[in-house]
Amino acid sequence: MAQKKIIPIIPLNEGPEIADETSACSSAEPYALMVLGDSMLPEFEEGEIIIIEPEGLAHNGSYVVAWHKDEYIFRQLVQHDDRWYLKPLNDLYPTDKVPGLEVVKGVITQKKKPGKRSSMKSY
Repeated sequence: MAQKKIIPIIPLNEGPEIADETSACSSAEPYALMVLGDSMLPEFEEGEIIIIEPEGLAHNGSYVVAWHKDEYIFRQLVQHDDRWYLKPLNDLYPTDKVPGLEVVKGVITQKKKPGKRSSMKSY
């Protein structure tokens, strides 16, 4: 069995920040976002809440938030040979090659449906 390659994700000072500088949140603190759209179906449904760890450990297969094409995007990080890709789970959307792991801004660690206590899942 192949060994998983673990890559620490460290926030960079380049590019836009998700948290506003006037916010009380540190850039290293986990934060929550709501899933919009259907690009990550069937695993992530629109309206679910995802928890992002900015300094999480990313590996092939991790769900990540990345800065790509001048916007934040939620995708699965996939490695093929020595190249990295951002892959949607819904085949109706394209898989994008990325120049490197610097595009990754956080790793999804949990998801939950609002209002349902038993619907939490960890990654």
